[in-house]
Amino acid sequence: MSNCGCHEDIDPKNQRNLLIVLLVINGVMFLFEFAFGLYAESTGLIADSLDMLADAMVYGSALFVIGKTAIAKANSAMLSGVFQMLLGFGVIIEVVRRFIFGSEPISAVMIVISLIALTANIVCLVLLNKHKQGEIHMRATWIFSKNDVIANLGVITAGLLVAYFDSAIPDLIIGAIISAVVLYGSYQIFSEAIEARRHVN
Repeated sequence: MSNCGCHEDIDPKNQRNLLIVLLVINGVMFLFEFAFGLYAESTGLIADSLDMLADAMVYGSALFVIGKTAIAKANSAMLSGVFQMLLGFGVIIEVVRRFIFGSEPISAVMIVISLIALTANIVCLVLLNKHKQGEIHMRATWIFSKNDVIANLGVITAGLLVAYFDSAIPDLIIGAIISAVVLYGSYQIFSEAIEARRHVN
């Protein structure tokens, strides 16, 4: 499928308004989910909240390059990939720390907060749908939002398993999986950004 963006609405004003909405949603959800992740001692929720933070950075970066050159947009996507990569490794460190020192995640909080986050991410995904084959900086936002939905479903599953087995292990496993999804997403968009730079050059 072509990535030319021919069917994408590339009006700068529309892109700017969309990205501002997405930035606000993800910024608010990061604070909300991170706070409850700490309260519930849930690696999965903390990982997902950091993914929200990474997305907010992605949207802010994309917002900055609207109307700029193709090379600037490719550089923005690469920077977004770096943000995601750093946060992905940060989550891995947190998973290891909690595995060593222990945690007691609260399954009910995990499930309820993840359902709220899932709703927010589905809204973002719907808003971004027409941009998924568009310009590189907008395609980055689609990829990361899609990964968020997967992460939310993972945390909900972890919450159910924590309740069923009365164990923190499912939460740690899901936290590690989310970090892998984040790292793969960063690799994916980083690779696309490098390819886009080659075409520009």
